[in-house]
Amino acid sequence: MAAEAGSFALVLALFISLAQSIVPFAGTRRHEAAIAAFVRQAALGQLLFIAIAFGCLTYAFVTSDFSVRLVAANSHTLKPLIYKISGVWGNHEGSMLLWVLILALFGAAVALFGDNLPDRLQANVLGIHGMTGLGFLIFVVATSNPFARLIDPPPDGNGLNPILQDPGLAIHPPFLYLGYVGFSMAFSFSVAALIDGKVDACWARWVRPWVLAAWCFLTIGITLGSAWAYYTLGWGGWWFWDPVENASFMPWIVGTALLHSALVVERRNALMSWTILLGILTFSLSLIGTFLVRSGVLTSVHSFAQDPARGAFILALILIASGGGLTLFAIRAPSLRQGAPFAPVSREGGLTLNNTLLVAAAATVFIGTFYPLVIDMLGNDKISVGPPYYNMTFVPIMVPLLLAMPVGAILKWKRDNLAEALSRLKYPAYASLLVGIALLGIFLGRQAIVAFFLGLAAWLVLGSLAALALRLRLGSVSLDTSLRLARTAPLAFYGLIIAHAGMGVTVAGITGMTAWATEKIEMLRPGEGLELSGFNLRLRSVADVAGPNYDAERGIFDISRNGRPIAELHSERRFYPVRQQQTTSAGIRTNLLSNLYVTLGDADGKGAWAVRFYYHPFMPLVWIGALAMALGGFVSLADRRLRVGAPQRSFQLAAAPAE
Repeated sequence: MAAEAGSFALVLALFISLAQSIVPFAGTRRHEAAIAAFVRQAALGQLLFIAIAFGCLTYAFVTSDFSVRLVAANSHTLKPLIYKISGVWGNHEGSMLLWVLILALFGAAVALFGDNLPDRLQANVLGIHGMTGLGFLIFVVATSNPFARLIDPPPDGNGLNPILQDPGLAIHPPFLYLGYVGFSMAFSFSVAALIDGKVDACWARWVRPWVLAAWCFLTIGITLGSAWAYYTLGWGGWWFWDPVENASFMPWIVGTALLHSALVVERRNALMSWTILLGILTFSLSLIGTFLVRSGVLTSVHSFAQDPARGAFILALILIASGGGLTLFAIRAPSLRQGAPFAPVSREGGLTLNNTLLVAAAATVFIGTFYPLVIDMLGNDKISVGPPYYNMTFVPIMVPLLLAMPVGAILKWKRDNLAEALSRLKYPAYASLLVGIALLGIFLGRQAIVAFFLGLAAWLVLGSLAALALRLRLGSVSLDTSLRLARTAPLAFYGLIIAHAGMGVTVAGITGMTAWATEKIEMLRPGEGLELSGFNLRLRSVADVAGPNYDAERGIFDISRNGRPIAELHSERRFYPVRQQQTTSAGIRTNLLSNLYVTLGDADGKGAWAVRFYYHPFMPLVWIGALAMALGGFVSLADRRLRVGAPQRSFQLAAAPAE
């Protein structure tokens, strides 16, 4: 009965979303309060019934109800409970149900916490959001029904893809979807603003928390996915510019631009049309990412569906949502009045440069992702675009952006003097330059690029701390005054400092990992060892072990340095009989500055096993910095100013000039 109840709940949610989509645009302005009340209740009702459907599917997985086709294909009686639960979204149908659940969750949040929104704007936002939900609910019900029954269910099921049976993958998709889907609110607010003709500081202050929340969740999701690839796939890689990795990275880049652009609208009533456009493009890129994963146009460890019909449906959704939004933008944006002017050297000017470079960077990733797919469709030629392309295109765009970040954070609004601004950062500049020169000396000039990027990382961290010192006026006023300024500084400012410094930590991690990582692969028998970067690894033993739903060969390794024991690591080669698949579990020892990484490979049949041993300096800093950026976002999100509307006048659509 759970499957039938879930199917019925989905259909009810579909009809509620239909009403939510129609009513705001079918009523009159005289009934704004009643319409807003209706769409609020519709948004809550949609969440309720989708949550019921999701709960029914979860119940079917937990109880191993193999009469449900999806459960039979993606679960097994012997599978641990955590993977039975994560199996709900470890497939196409269930992941799409999670998608619409999170979509409904954001809509309900606007209904519950949008008291300060004008009734008309709230109704329009929830109406647009309802249209998005309607499209995806039709997609789920018509092409991806998670509750389809089997006439002759198997006794034990087929199990979940072993690669997905990992704690990181249990939480990675929900965070990723909270980011992907969260950007739907930016889209809804942008289109609603075009319909209503009002873009002002109040609008920006309302849209920015939703964008910030989505950005934080997407940052965490990407970080978790990177860490999962690192320790699960067994090759020590953390980013390979895979098209599906890029699919999450592109909306993150444009979403970062949107965050900064919305700040200009909020503070200076400028860049309004540009911010609206970014709101549409960010969610459009999220939809494009969904198309890549669900359409079958590529084969990836991340992808689920291989059904072209589903891909065509999602492509239609992209054309309707993005095409409709962009068409409305083309019609209405020219009539939006321009905001306050500003000088090129100003906080607004710095944020404009930020936006320009971020959008250009996203464009290079977009081209690198889709060019091979287009060539494949046109000429049946298989080409790949990998790290060399991005090193030549993406990195040169990001370098000036990173150089400008500390400067932009301390520029004044409207107008500033560049020489004076740079003088305020002279000590971080000297220290960063000293770091680069010292490294050049250590490397005897052989690793100039490494010295530059580590100096750049120091510039980002020290520049952020300098902005904090300037805000607190350290050294120029008494300590009591600085402490008072620290207490009164807004949380959003602290969030900026943490996020920018986190970017510097990530840059340091990427640089160290790229330049200094070492590896060695050898055939070892128990008792034999190898040496790498001053570390000695010895294979102590290899034994068969039994897991809950797999059999494994477990290698036990001893690692020492200068004769002093450092760690004991275990690595397994796991075989899942139900799926007839093999995976690798790496042994990793970290001290938060570097990783030692070992994997047990194939046996040669003569008593030896292939052993991969890696030394990855600075690798943990990649994830520490990324999580620090997300933390900075959450700190900013806690700022009370982001929860209060700005009582400033609106910039409405200007009347067309007489001709």
